[in-house]
Amino acid sequence: MKHLIKHSKKYTKEVICGPLFKLFEASFELGVPLVMKQMIDVGIGEGRSGYIVGMSFVLILLGVLGLTSTVIAQYFSAKAAVGITSGMKRDMLSHIQSLSFTELDSAGTSTLITRMTSDANQVQNGINLTLRLFMRSPFIVFGAMIMAFTIDVKSALTFAAVIPALSVVVFGIMLICIPLYKKVQARLDGVLSITRENLSGVRVIRAFCREDNEKNRFDAKSEELAEEQERVGRISALMNPLTYVLINFAVLILIYVGAIRVEVGILTQGAVIALYNYMSQILVELVKFANLIITITKSVACEHRMEKVFEMTSSMENDERAEKLSEIESIRYKNVALRYASSSENSLEGIDFSAKRGETIGIIGGTGSGKSSLVNLIPRFYDASEGEILINEKNIKDLDIETLRSHIGVVPQKAVLFRGTIRENLLWGNESATDEEIKEALEASQSSDFVFGKKDGLDEIVEQNGRNFSGGQRQRLTIARALVRRPDVLILDDSSSALDFATDSALRRAIGALKYDPTVFIVSQRTSSIKNADKIIVLDDGVQVGIGDHESLLRDCPVYREIHESQFRREGEQA
Repeated sequence: MKHLIKHSKKYTKEVICGPLFKLFEASFELGVPLVMKQMIDVGIGEGRSGYIVGMSFVLILLGVLGLTSTVIAQYFSAKAAVGITSGMKRDMLSHIQSLSFTELDSAGTSTLITRMTSDANQVQNGINLTLRLFMRSPFIVFGAMIMAFTIDVKSALTFAAVIPALSVVVFGIMLICIPLYKKVQARLDGVLSITRENLSGVRVIRAFCREDNEKNRFDAKSEELAEEQERVGRISALMNPLTYVLINFAVLILIYVGAIRVEVGILTQGAVIALYNYMSQILVELVKFANLIITITKSVACEHRMEKVFEMTSSMENDERAEKLSEIESIRYKNVALRYASSSENSLEGIDFSAKRGETIGIIGGTGSGKSSLVNLIPRFYDASEGEILINEKNIKDLDIETLRSHIGVVPQKAVLFRGTIRENLLWGNESATDEEIKEALEASQSSDFVFGKKDGLDEIVEQNGRNFSGGQRQRLTIARALVRRPDVLILDDSSSALDFATDSALRRAIGALKYDPTVFIVSQRTSSIKNADKIIVLDDGVQVGIGDHESLLRDCPVYREIHESQFRREGEQA
């Protein structure tokens, strides 16, 4: 509840005023049965029509005051609920961004999306209803009981008996339902995960005619969710009928006792009507309170799920005293190994090499050999399990992560563009870049022709995921985005796979001619893309099996030679 309380403090006025005006409304509502009693006993009983008219105006006044109080209370409650939840979501997004890839991998995208959307909305509804009803309903219940005692003590004993019984029902069902709602939200995670997979992979599903299989998977998960919802629904559904049975039974006793006491002259008819109205108010409020408890139960379960995300801590520590880099002159791997949190074996081991400013390092190997894992260690997306990585001869773990990454330009395997314009996407690399610097980056990435060939040039709209661009165009734009930063280290993680050989060759020449002379890491499965590199690192099943230039590896490294020969039928001819 820590983050909920933290953001509630920012809305102290709203958190106080919402329930307060609800109590005003409840007070006006509790006065209505007394006015009705007087109208019946005095106005009708004594035949005083003027008194009835006067009390009618009192009822109208109570109604207007109650409505005004309700509207004000609704405003403050809604403002507090939206504000508190928005603050929690902002904090959660910021916290998620601070987590390392290890925690993000273990949590899962679908789970985090559920926490930010469905769970947050449930918490918002819970806060809103709690501020409006949590104090109002008990106030009316106990207020009605007290008012009943002022009218007739013996008749009011019915109220004193039924309220504890109702409390047992309401809170008993709440305690049973809280853990069940947690299971419901966990099942919802599973449904969301399959939905996300199906929507993102719809082309693959259709290409392999797997629609029926995916429907069956989705149906199975949906049925599991439905079963959990039905189970908790059956229990929570008992609340209304049980409260109605208890209240109506109490009403029968009240009317029976009241009729006897009216007959003997102890009570007036107006008093019995007032007692009945108070019992009806209790019934209505307890039904509201029962529904409120169900909503609170859901929101508490969802708030706990959100807190679990906040409780996740990054496995990468960034001490405030960490050294800030001014530039990256050298990188050195010293017997580095990497093991992912969910794996029992090393994904990399025995990695040992160095790279100086301006050198080009090629990384090649079969699928799953650890190429991407190796370069992901440089910007500290992951930390080495064994050995150490030195930047300018200083351990990378002793350097400030933010300044480290500001000197590195990363082009990932999957080209990711964001909704907006081309200019806005490129400015991710450097927010203060000029048009001239952007143009330079576009030319180096071989993107200037198609960008400036567009009607709006740099202001051309980029749709979600860049779907209005081809695969090769998206890759070149992501390369341009990295180059706009003018990085000391440029990492190209198989980022030219969608480019033809001529464009790939022109791209490598342009990067080699960059004036700021970055250290370039090229991850590729094409030997033609890395054969001119100063050093080529060959990986096989996570192990460094060769290092050297193209000619020496062809001569001394069987793995590299096999990869090269599989791509060339004969020297110089691409297969």
